[in-house]
Amino acid sequence: MSSHAAAAVPIVFVVDDDDTVRHALARLIRSAGYRVESFPSASAFLECSARADAHACLVLDVRMPDRGGLDLQRELNATSASLPIIFITGHDDTTTTVSAMKAGAADFLAKPVEDICLLRAVENALCKAAQAMSVRAESAAFRDRLARLTPREREVLALLVDGLLNKQVAYELGITEKTIKVHRARVMEKMEAHSLVELARATDKAGVSLPARQPDCR
Repeated sequence: MSSHAAAAVPIVFVVDDDDTVRHALARLIRSAGYRVESFPSASAFLECSARADAHACLVLDVRMPDRGGLDLQRELNATSASLPIIFITGHDDTTTTVSAMKAGAADFLAKPVEDICLLRAVENALCKAAQAMSVRAESAAFRDRLARLTPREREVLALLVDGLLNKQVAYELGITEKTIKVHRARVMEKMEAHSLVELARATDKAGVSLPARQPDCR
């Protein structure tokens, strides 16, 4: 298998301090055609550079000696790492389950985990990861296009997506409506947008902060 083909296969990270359980989980998941990387502790997992921006999910034990699963989840959430987590536990603890799910866990399974349940959870988690990757890619592409704009074009963009008409934008910026039309055409071209509605939605989806509209002191 080429390195490109290998890179296209989703990765399932398995973190469990029990060697027997960890190896069994890895073997099962690998048999379903996924790449698997397993770790005996949360600390060992955090040292893994392969997890960054990977199409992946994490199968994580709740109770471990160095860092528990919830501790690792909090650390990952703090770094904005969008890695879907499937928790597994040998202890029926409703409080822990609720805490994990509220913090964004993809699933919570009790040991011994049924093969079909785990593989279904992995499939769902990887679908969630793929969606998150798509959103990040769209946002990055939008920001790249936004960087092409001049400062004036960014001002025009901000006012247009705020709902102002060409003549209102011209008034706000103290330039002619004809000049605004030129800027608007360039903005649409550089942003590769077909309509202002599309542009406004993309701006909101990417979470981009545009220049704030100044209060009218006239």
